[in-house]
Amino acid sequence: MTVTILSHPHRVLRAGSALALMAALAACDGSPLDYDLRGRVGGFSTAPAAQSATSSRPTADARGLISYPSYQVAVAQRGDTVADVANRIGLPAGEIARFNGVQPDDKLRPGEVIALPRRAPDVLPQSEDVAPGGVDIAALAGQAIDTAPLTSDNPGSATPTTIQPRPEPVAPEVQDGPEPVRHKVKRGETAFTISRLYQVPVKSLAEWNGLGSNFAIREGQYLLIPTKDQPAPKRETQPEVAVVTAPGVGSPTPTPPSAVKPLPDEQIEPAAVQPEAKPEVKVPEPTAAPDSAMVYPVQGKIVRTYSKGKNDGIDISGPAGATVRAADAGTVAAITKDSNGIPIIVIRHDPKLLSVYANVDQIEVNKGDAVRRGQSIAALREEATPYVHFEVRNGFDSVDPLPYLN
Repeated sequence: MTVTILSHPHRVLRAGSALALMAALAACDGSPLDYDLRGRVGGFSTAPAAQSATSSRPTADARGLISYPSYQVAVAQRGDTVADVANRIGLPAGEIARFNGVQPDDKLRPGEVIALPRRAPDVLPQSEDVAPGGVDIAALAGQAIDTAPLTSDNPGSATPTTIQPRPEPVAPEVQDGPEPVRHKVKRGETAFTISRLYQVPVKSLAEWNGLGSNFAIREGQYLLIPTKDQPAPKRETQPEVAVVTAPGVGSPTPTPPSAVKPLPDEQIEPAAVQPEAKPEVKVPEPTAAPDSAMVYPVQGKIVRTYSKGKNDGIDISGPAGATVRAADAGTVAAITKDSNGIPIIVIRHDPKLLSVYANVDQIEVNKGDAVRRGQSIAALREEATPYVHFEVRNGFDSVDPLPYLN
């Protein structure tokens, strides 16, 4: 097989995303994990992830709601119970309590985030006609006027009282920008493991969700994952355009060293005996790959090669929608996403050997499925320069995939 190497910038799989994925797999195998974020796992330091800058949590509206396109959350005030929050936003207290795994009369911390099972109903804007307790004074006054007899200064005549129309309901303002991931806490998870999983500081996770000083969380609790403050990397880059100048235009050509000082006149005797010609060595034609070798996940060109610590795999380009195949037989160990929401597939081939397929779409397998060598597992994403990022890992360590493929 002839492999063409091109130099072209590409977005690559972030080492942090792969590390979090490998750590999750190690947990399944019973390997010890570094929960306090101080050590190094598999040669990677978790310190840069813990120092990632995040944006501030959006400010809640008058009812304590933060609205996103896909969901809403409510922010508790000082002294609130779950029932208080439910009454303020207009949803049943029992429904909210069941959704969050708490009781309606449970006390909440100031600033604690409560997930909503569905969107809260729209309400009338607060005005002078609405009392602090939420009673619509204008509506009560209108009902009293409707039931009272009509009166007038002139007996025998009646003048109806004019009632101002009530304003229309107003929907909560939906937040702009990226929508945070809403993570449901599973048994055994801590604020530290979740912050490392999503590569955000645990302090930011606590501030966004109103956690206590001990960062305690409970099973079934929903946490908002803080959004990163840095802009997302651009998926496409403009190729550099070479500047061509007309003949004779541009910087002057330097004088070559040979023109400054002539070479000495040396008398060189011809060699008496000519060296023997070296025999030509024929390179054998490549044969079919043995059964033990991996197959290429995509038939295309390698546009980015392996570089330890910079690119932990190779990038293979191909047409959009092209089939992505399993490099070897194994079991689907995990299906997850990177920080940009791009799917990642991990296949385990033996207790230590793993293969990783990133920047794919239309996934055809599920976690735990047994796959054959060369079986279709996904397709290349629809983008300007489609490619698959392919890694081979020996435990936590990445290795050059080419010796496994050739």
